[in-house]
Amino acid sequence: MAMKTCSAKSLLLVLSSVYESKNITCGLAGSKLPDIPISNHLPLHTYCFENLPDFSDRPCLISDSDGTTYSFAKTHLICQKTAAGLSKLGIKKGDVIMILLPNSPEFVFSFMGASMIGAITTTANPFYTSAEIFKQVNDSTPKLIITESQYVDKIRQHGEINNPKLGKDFSVITVDDPPENCLHFSVITEANENEIPFVSIDPDDPVALPFSSGTTVDGENPNLYLKPDDVLLCVLPMFHIFSLHSVLLCALRAGAGVLLMQKFETGALLELTQRHRVSVAVVVPPLVLALVKNPMVESFKLSSIRLVLSGAAPLGKKLEEGLRRKIPWAILGQGYGMTEAGPVLSMCPGFAKQPLPTKSGSCGTVVRNAELKVIHLQTGCSLAHNQPGEICIRGPQIMKGYLNDNGATATTIDKDGWLHTGDIGYVDDDEEVFIVDKVKELIKLPPAELEALLVSHPSIADAAVVPQKDDAAGEVPVAFVVRSNGFQLSEEDVKEFIEKQVVFYKKLHKVHFVSAIPKSPSGKILRKDLRAKLATASPKPS
Repeated sequence: MAMKTCSAKSLLLVLSSVYESKNITCGLAGSKLPDIPISNHLPLHTYCFENLPDFSDRPCLISDSDGTTYSFAKTHLICQKTAAGLSKLGIKKGDVIMILLPNSPEFVFSFMGASMIGAITTTANPFYTSAEIFKQVNDSTPKLIITESQYVDKIRQHGEINNPKLGKDFSVITVDDPPENCLHFSVITEANENEIPFVSIDPDDPVALPFSSGTTVDGENPNLYLKPDDVLLCVLPMFHIFSLHSVLLCALRAGAGVLLMQKFETGALLELTQRHRVSVAVVVPPLVLALVKNPMVESFKLSSIRLVLSGAAPLGKKLEEGLRRKIPWAILGQGYGMTEAGPVLSMCPGFAKQPLPTKSGSCGTVVRNAELKVIHLQTGCSLAHNQPGEICIRGPQIMKGYLNDNGATATTIDKDGWLHTGDIGYVDDDEEVFIVDKVKELIKLPPAELEALLVSHPSIADAAVVPQKDDAAGEVPVAFVVRSNGFQLSEEDVKEFIEKQVVFYKKLHKVHFVSAIPKSPSGKILRKDLRAKLATASPKPS
């Protein structure tokens, strides 16, 4: 896993960028819409709340846990109080805080409050194991962790909680009843909003450290056209950049409401969508699959939905057609992005103020203010239309780099500023982007992470992890394992060994025992050979 640094300027650009296209020349693709001027003088929080007077009384945040609704004015006020409270605790410009929370109003208050004092936020999955949390803690060195009391034991396992002052390690604030040595969230939200210290924020100052495995709301013809009377479904976790940017930040800028759901449950989602008249649903393929297969959908009035944006993984043609049958009146389309790209590279032009038709399976057209090219995998030369190769993007919205890892940054972003995505795709004659494969074997997490855990087992001599396609998850990790001589090891033994050390979506789907891992003369794992075995037939245990 790696930490990416995103500046306030790059996040602001993502919010105001809409997809456009210049003519493709010399293998370069741009957006179909003209570039837009980006202000370098507005911090992220100022940009998001710039139009606050226009919709101050409108609903901003709707919490699924207790039904509480916060107006834009109230949301902004609590963000300001949080900023002042963080400052009183000793958080300064450039300091890092960690938000270890599910979707909640407190998540929003913390993120925007930190931005207001020039602090940096890293967001983490509360379902991570203790070891996974502290890998991120060690990389980002936060002075403060904001979480729920049920996750504090995970934090205590690896660090010393210093409270009430910021100590050598970190302090912990919980949004519910605090355990011993922790503070309650109210200590920061009850501060005087007029006591926010003045900080000078440079456009290149980092505002977020997304940890991994465009959305636009402005301009005369934005590609994602949001209105003040829209309500966006926020069931995807905000600790992932997709939901943080494409739902929360865009909605704040547009004056649209955000329905915050802590977890996905079909019945609750449908009931809340009907009750709050959700109009923009941002989803991922597994969620689409659940809705398509559940007959309960027919029992709810979902006529308020006008846009469905699917992302994070390709949406299969059958799933797309199934969802269209459920809500035929809505515009359904896909976006394509990655954390490093800020995060969106392209989006369905059907989401524009003046919608344009898009093709099934297309990821839309390139975001404004950016260039996209497709390069040959061996030569690196730019390719013409309809020729698949690695997708690269360049523009001011891409990440600043990997935290404390210049080598990885140089590998991903070349000397000419092109970010190499690791995705194989092509741009057709109508400037639409299609993804067909991956160069990098990510499986939503680096295989090396699971491989390192596997070979730490005393009964495993060697191991490799590759992705296998899955209808619900898109891809799941599958392991090929070489037993150490004389040791007996079952598939369940291996699965349980990994399960105890990783978050649920990193669990091994299948384990195949083999006599050797195929490798090149230089020792590199030949993952294509292993993937080919999965594609043809499951290998027999050795």
